[in-house]
Amino acid sequence: MSDDATPRTTHILYKFATTMVSGMAGKAVKSVAKAVGEYQFPWREKLTNYRDELSKGVWGYWELGAWKPLAISARRRARIRKEVLLAGGDWEFDPERKEMKTKRKGHKVDRLAAEKRANTARLMEEMPKMLDDYKKRRWEKKMKAEEDAAKKALNE
Repeated sequence: MSDDATPRTTHILYKFATTMVSGMAGKAVKSVAKAVGEYQFPWREKLTNYRDELSKGVWGYWELGAWKPLAISARRRARIRKEVLLAGGDWEFDPERKEMKTKRKGHKVDRLAAEKRANTARLMEEMPKMLDDYKKRRWEKKMKAEEDAAKKALNE
């Protein structure tokens, strides 16, 4: 018996096999078993029936500011998906996959220490220019203070 047999069909098959014992019944059991084994769910019909609902998303959708779950259950959706894929059909209703986020390996302290060392090396290269600018600002401030003091002395 295949995995596609529903509990109802297997129950009918079991009941039929247990009640009939004659030679005719044996042929009937074989024909019913063959029919159950060859039976496939009409996934094309289901796909056409639920196409609108499946295209709305996997979990549900927003409509007029309210969240609406799908009219088809996740179990049924998965069943139809499985039947379509097993039959070789295309399933276009899955959402596109997002990019994987990769975690950095190692300790944060080690990574920050390396960044700090690189930043310190860059700043040390700029240090002579920074010192010249600092000395120039101090000298200009000192000269301005002396000018202000001289003007103040003249005004008094």
